[in-house]
Amino acid sequence: MPSSSTSPNPFFIHAQINHTYHNILLDTGSSITIIHNRFLQRIYHNTFEPSQNSYISANCTTINIIGKVQLEIKISGLSTFVTASVASSLVTDVLVGTDWINQYVLCLDVSTRRLTLQDTTGHTTTTSLIQSNNTSCCTVRLLDQITIPQYSESIITATVHLPDSSNLLFEPSSSFNQKAVILPTALITVTNSQTHLTIVNTTSHPYTLSSNTCLGTVSSSSLICATTSQHQFQSSKIHHRSPNSSHKCYVCHQIFLSQNNLFHHLRVQCYPPELRHQIETLTRHIDSTSHRKKIQDVLWKYGKLFDLRQPSKINITLDHVIDTDQHRPIYTPPYRRSPQDHQTITEETAKLLKQDSIEPSTSPWCSPVVLVRKKDGTTRFCVDYRKLNDITVKDSFPLPRIEDIFDQLSQSTCFTTLDFKSGYFQIPLAIHDRPKTAFSTRDNHYQFKVLPQGVKNGPPTFQRIVNQILGPARWKHCLAYLDDVVIFSRTFEDHVSHLDEILCLLHTHNFRLSFEKCTIATDNIDYLGHHICRGEIRPNNDNIRGLLETSTPTTPKEIFRFLKGAEYYRKFIPNFSRIASPLYKYNPSSYTHPSNSKSTLFKLSTEEQAAFEQLKHILTTDLVLRLPNNQLPFKIQTDASQLGIGAVLLQTYPEGDRPICYMSKKLTPTQQRWSPIEQECYAIIKAVEFWHHYLHGHHFILESDHKPLEALMRKSQMNDKCERWRLRLQSYDFTIKHIKGKSNTMPDYLSRSPVDHAEDDMDDKALPTSISIGTQTDASDNDTLLTSSIVGMVTTRSRSRQLAQSDHHTTTQSNINRSDIQNHQSTSSNSTITTDDPRIEYTGNIDQLKQA
Repeated sequence: MPSSSTSPNPFFIHAQINHTYHNILLDTGSSITIIHNRFLQRIYHNTFEPSQNSYISANCTTINIIGKVQLEIKISGLSTFVTASVASSLVTDVLVGTDWINQYVLCLDVSTRRLTLQDTTGHTTTTSLIQSNNTSCCTVRLLDQITIPQYSESIITATVHLPDSSNLLFEPSSSFNQKAVILPTALITVTNSQTHLTIVNTTSHPYTLSSNTCLGTVSSSSLICATTSQHQFQSSKIHHRSPNSSHKCYVCHQIFLSQNNLFHHLRVQCYPPELRHQIETLTRHIDSTSHRKKIQDVLWKYGKLFDLRQPSKINITLDHVIDTDQHRPIYTPPYRRSPQDHQTITEETAKLLKQDSIEPSTSPWCSPVVLVRKKDGTTRFCVDYRKLNDITVKDSFPLPRIEDIFDQLSQSTCFTTLDFKSGYFQIPLAIHDRPKTAFSTRDNHYQFKVLPQGVKNGPPTFQRIVNQILGPARWKHCLAYLDDVVIFSRTFEDHVSHLDEILCLLHTHNFRLSFEKCTIATDNIDYLGHHICRGEIRPNNDNIRGLLETSTPTTPKEIFRFLKGAEYYRKFIPNFSRIASPLYKYNPSSYTHPSNSKSTLFKLSTEEQAAFEQLKHILTTDLVLRLPNNQLPFKIQTDASQLGIGAVLLQTYPEGDRPICYMSKKLTPTQQRWSPIEQECYAIIKAVEFWHHYLHGHHFILESDHKPLEALMRKSQMNDKCERWRLRLQSYDFTIKHIKGKSNTMPDYLSRSPVDHAEDDMDDKALPTSISIGTQTDASDNDTLLTSSIVGMVTTRSRSRQLAQSDHHTTTQSNINRSDIQNHQSTSSNSTITTDDPRIEYTGNIDQLKQA
């Protein structure tokens, strides 16, 4: 039976246990390593495995074991690993037994009071032996209150009641272990009962420490500095083959003698069956069998990155903070909901609780819950944080320049792209800021423990954390733009090494990746809207198809509309007048057609067709089109017609606006019957989400010739579709500006010559819409979220005028038959309205309403 001895003169060593400095008892009479549960709770540790057992110590006392945990014991920079038993009572905090001693080559010299340790790679280190763990210690406290600025290092004065002395070891309080305010271990000098310490604030806001705060302890025992050497040393102890800590299973923490044994163990025991299919799918494109096996071995080694059976939070001391200065809590009551929506909210809340993403709250803050339908038809649980965002101090942490990223990638031939699974939910939220994210359901009040969607400063925080994790690898063989990580190498052999390094970093910090969105070891990638292959970088086809595949104009009106769109960029097109001269004769002010109709179908001449194709080619090449530069402001111009929607992403250069991408999409018959504001708002939501990778984390300008959209983000919308789209846009930082139609020529042309096929908006496939009434706290927000399916069927005079003025394509494809409208109205008026429906049916004359 394992036992623990308690010799009259026990030896201790000073080491790091899971990154926390402490004294460890060396006990050659114990066959196991034991850690006190009380001390374990003060340090960072991996998953605790409960188990029950008991051992008898040498003095016949019982040691009750309640579980096991993996420990890293670092002595003078040399890491060792052991599985320790966790005891509910122990005479010391940490006791290492022969299970740890036998794994390594250990030499104990009592005469010189030194311990020498050698690991399996031949590295050695020595450290001093401490006679007793009962060294005299004294508490170190802060002398005066101090405020440390954000991202700053300060020297603080502390008091310690010891006589003047030097070379004393200061150890920070355990309360600083998990904070982003760092107080390092140091050798200090005490003079007149005072000493000086260095403290670092890594957060984005000032941090205040009160007077008399306990900073840590100082030990008066003299510690001899440990030395580390590379040479081999002789020992009378028999050398034996020990497991290598680099061959450790990151799921069950078992250590193996070789990589082959580790890989076999991972495949057979630790990972779910679907992981095999995922790894095979990710590497299927690699032709070489040997290359494919090398990549698969790396993926198996860090397969836990793709194991989504349990949610995870990253292991990092940097949390997201919500700096609202001294603003009082904001409370917005929950909206009224239908029974179906209440059921959905209850289910989503239960999922978030199970994932440990939220917790019950007593916060005075409250933001309303909203439900948004995703593209796949599922519901996304969101909270409307507009009011919180309005009072949150902006974080200006820089995003990497997109041009610099492309410069780094241009010389590489092997690429891997990684995408984080629910990236925001992996970011911890600062404890003192959690109450600000509170929301209410009909049953309870909750707050987030992780970074929620829609909160201001999410992108800068994510970029800061990823930069910190990737460290020196950034700009060498790895880059990250928010949650888009790319690994790049010039050779395949280098790429295997680089992939192993980056996956190890992400694994160490407990990230999770989305298998579906990762691309591993390929020679070409689509990254940040561009296609990169063997040194060539060009716009992704999706970004220029809206203009490149537009059909040839068939009427004078269409020709001139295209010409006006191209003319917007004429300052960037050499010899524009000469190239476009064959098309200028279709100017409505001078063109005369035999049939006297500007919409009569006809065919372009060879010269005119060549001019059209040449202008289209120029507009989609780097002569006009530019790589995005996120040091310049982004701008989107959108427009909608009865045929489709169009948009252009631009950037403002000193010489004018240059296009980055084009987009156009047809409208379904249902969408063609939408009101003008719905079509214009639909163009905005599609453009912003299509160019998400450029816009997220940046402030941008959104220009539209539809003036009512200026108020889209300032208040709730009476139009139900626009209200849902507004909520989907709340995580973006932008300003809507109205421009005249003559300045919106290219989006106008794209919307009337759409390329991409129409698709139903998932909001129209939602469950029966609930009536959501938001009782606001000030008069400016008294708008209510009401759905009125009956009033929505009424065709306004402006809508009728728009239909009447539609061009040839509109007339042939999307005119609404008056009898269909009347039948629709008749069907609606005959529909049954339940007694608990607060809506009032309109029973008046529809024609009179149109003429009002």
